[in-house]
Amino acid sequence: MELLRDQEISEPVSPSGQFLNNSVLSISIIAVLELEEPFDDSLAIPLLNDIFLPINPRFSSIMVTDKDGVKRWKKVEVRLKDHVSVPVFASGMSTQFYDECLDDYLSKMAMEQFPQSQPLWEVHIIKYPTSHAASNIVFKFHHSLGDGISLMGALLSCLKRADNPSLPLTFPSVQLHANKNGRDLSMFRKVPRFLSSVYNTLSEMCSTIAKSSLFEDDKTPIRSRHSGVEFLPVSITTMTFSLDHIKQIKARLGVTLNDVITGTIFLGIRIYMETVSQGSGNARSTSLVLLNTRVHGGYRSVQEMLKPGAELPWGNHFAFLNIPIPKLTDAEARNNPLQFVLKARKVIKRRRSSFGVYLTAKYLQLVGKFSGPKRASKYIHGTLENTSMGITNLMGPVEQLVVGNSPIKGLYFVVTGAPQSLMAGIVSYAGKLRVALLVEKNFIDPQKLRSHIDMAFGMIFKAACGTSTDPPPN
Repeated sequence: MELLRDQEISEPVSPSGQFLNNSVLSISIIAVLELEEPFDDSLAIPLLNDIFLPINPRFSSIMVTDKDGVKRWKKVEVRLKDHVSVPVFASGMSTQFYDECLDDYLSKMAMEQFPQSQPLWEVHIIKYPTSHAASNIVFKFHHSLGDGISLMGALLSCLKRADNPSLPLTFPSVQLHANKNGRDLSMFRKVPRFLSSVYNTLSEMCSTIAKSSLFEDDKTPIRSRHSGVEFLPVSITTMTFSLDHIKQIKARLGVTLNDVITGTIFLGIRIYMETVSQGSGNARSTSLVLLNTRVHGGYRSVQEMLKPGAELPWGNHFAFLNIPIPKLTDAEARNNPLQFVLKARKVIKRRRSSFGVYLTAKYLQLVGKFSGPKRASKYIHGTLENTSMGITNLMGPVEQLVVGNSPIKGLYFVVTGAPQSLMAGIVSYAGKLRVALLVEKNFIDPQKLRSHIDMAFGMIFKAACGTSTDPPPN
């Protein structure tokens, strides 16, 4: 880490940014844009220079330490050629061959650390056709730059609508479930709700702190317990679901889109676990679900996010929800797979309604302030290490996008650097929901896991809607 010796004024690195970038913990985000046409890589440098770099000063800054030991963002001259890679593979091969090349390349990207001497982002242009795209553009951002909402907002600032570039992007509406009985001011309703909230808050805080140091999940087919698992090779596989099909399940069950896809992933994972090792479908397994802690949801322009006192500020504003993965026996999955959706909704709703996630985030800030960023990083690392998987989701635009003149067929993202064998990234885009799974290579079978999650979605759709549906080709 460079020592800042001059008098240049620079923005302090947020506590969360420091927690995610040190020798204890280093988290990054890989986002993949799948293009319908081959991309002209000669456009990359002009697009990055004219559109990407001006979005946020952090994309032209490195993390340094001033004379008082405070970490700050220092603006530097960016050598764009150092940030852009165009790998060369064997020519004239099949799409299956290039699928494997892309998987190996992404695995290598996931394991590599950013050099601290240059801004913490990269772009990789894969010019070979895979089974999903004519070419791919891969962005890698260090998580200390911002969370998924911040970085998605930055990425969307570089892209335009395919149908009409002059029109703004639109996003799926977020509906809050109101009380069906209307506003109820009865003290007899308020007191139990208050007591319930206090109990849930204390329960969530104790659960999160205990997971960091005292209790851990069982070793299972999705949790290897390998030391230094965050440094081991990974594989990435993706699957696509129709948002219309998910909305049908949502309407029948009276739940949210996130409840449906989370329940689907949980059911698919439990079936996979039981298939690989009999009895593990009932093992103690927990998922960490990332929760956006901003008061307002959705996206704003990056200019708005950077304003002081912004409603939706730039940075890392998230916390973890500890969600036990329902067991096969508890949920009676084979007889009623909807129980996985309903159980996931019940736990997520209860824990979201508490203040535990916010108090835990505050506790983390206090640990960082009084014991140092590395101590807070050890807390986060312990929480991740002692659980079985992580889930994070983002809301993408309704319309198809273009980069340069190339339409974007699909997009997905994964979080790398976490000490877990399994991570899931979920994003909606142009009427579809994409789920990307990052798994520990040679431990989790990505194709088998994907097929079980696909099967779980079919089971849930049939149970909810009374008909079967063929999933989109993955």
